[in-house]
Amino acid sequence: MKLTTKSNLKILALWMILFVLVLSACSGNGEENNLSDSQAEDLFADFVPIVAATGKVVPKDWATLSVPTGGIVDQLHVEENDEVMTGVVLLVLSGSDQTKAAVSAAKLELISAQQSLDDLLLSGDLTAAEALQAVAHAKDEMHDAEITVSSLKKPGTQKEINAAYSRLIIAADNLDKAENMFSRVKNKPKTNVGRAKAEVALDAARDAYDAALRSYNYLSGSASEYDIAIGEADLAWAQALVERTQAELDKIGDGPDPDDLAIAKARLANTQAQLEAASAALEDLKLRAPFDGTVSQVFVRENEWVNPGQPVIVFGDLTNLQVETTDLNEIDISRIAVGSQATITFDALPDIVADATVVSIASKSSPGSGVNYTVILEFEDIPEDLLWDMTAFVDIQIEE
Repeated sequence: MKLTTKSNLKILALWMILFVLVLSACSGNGEENNLSDSQAEDLFADFVPIVAATGKVVPKDWATLSVPTGGIVDQLHVEENDEVMTGVVLLVLSGSDQTKAAVSAAKLELISAQQSLDDLLLSGDLTAAEALQAVAHAKDEMHDAEITVSSLKKPGTQKEINAAYSRLIIAADNLDKAENMFSRVKNKPKTNVGRAKAEVALDAARDAYDAALRSYNYLSGSASEYDIAIGEADLAWAQALVERTQAELDKIGDGPDPDDLAIAKARLANTQAQLEAASAALEDLKLRAPFDGTVSQVFVRENEWVNPGQPVIVFGDLTNLQVETTDLNEIDISRIAVGSQATITFDALPDIVADATVVSIASKSSPGSGVNYTVILEFEDIPEDLLWDMTAFVDIQIEE
C-alpha cells in the first residue's frame, strides 16, 4: 500500500518499539526473556490497518466560470475573496447599449404584431378581440404580480433601484406620448382602426408605467410580512384571472379567416421569439453567481477582451469544504468502501487531526501517470483555518 510521510513515521515507530523489545528479550546474562504471546497481542491491540493517501482540500460546490459570448469586460463588480449570493452579477461585457436597442426594437415589433392581430380580431369578431385582449391583460397583471412578489421578497440594491427609476422615467415619457396620440383620435368611432391602435398603445403604456412604478416602489422600500401576503394574494388572483379569461376565449371558437388568423399569430410568435433571443443576448453579456459562494480567483480586468468559454472567475462555496485524494492506487482502492472512516492531517495545520468519512469513490481512474482513483471524504467537523487546495494526508481504515 502507498504510505504518506506521516503514516510511515507512525508505522516505523511501531516497528522500532517491537525491535527494541525483541532485542531486549534476546539479550541479558543468558537468561530467557522471550516476548510472550499475550505481550505481543497487547502491543498490537490498538493497531488499525489503514490505507494512506495524499489529497487536497476542495469545496463541495465550485466552478470555473466563463461567458458564453466574446467581448470586452465593461464592468467588473467583484474582487477576490468577495462573498456573493446566487444570481448576483459578477461582470458585464460591452455591447449592452446595442443589445438593449435590439430588445427595444423587438418590443416595438411585438407591439405592432399584437396590434395587427388585434385589428384582425376586431374587424372579424369584436367579442373575440375583447376576449383575447382580456387574456393578454390578465397575463400582464400576473407577470406584474410575479415581479412584485419577487421584489418584495428580495429588496433591491442601489444599482437596481437606480435602474428601476430610469425605467420609470422612460415609461412616464412613453405614457405621455401615448395619451397625446389617443387624444387626437378618441372622438372617432370605436370601429376606427387608427383609434383602436391608439387605445391599445395607451393601455400598453399605462400597464408599463404601472409596472415600472410598482417595481421602483418595491425596490426602494422595505416590505413587511403583510405586504408580502398581499402580494401573494394578488398573484393568486391574477393567475385565476388568466385561467378564466383563457377559458372564455376558448369558448368563443369561430372568428376571423383561419388563414389570416394563422399568419397573424405566426407573426406574433416570431416577434416574441425575436424578443426572447434579444433578451437572451443581453443576459449573455452578464456573468452571474451560480450559487452562494466566494470569488477565489479573477483572471480578467476591465477593458480586457475575453473569448467564449475562457475562464474568467473561479468561484466556490468555502463554507462546505471536503478532501479529494490524488494518489490512491488501484490496489488500495479495493480495500476501502463508501462509509469507511478516516483521519486527516495537514502540513499547514500541524495541530489538527480531523475525522472524516468516505462518501464517494470514482468508478474510473483519474487521468495522469499511474492508475489512481479519486476518493471524496467529508469532515465530521470542518477544521477552522482550513483553506482551498491545502495538502491533506489521509489515513483510511481498511475494510476487513
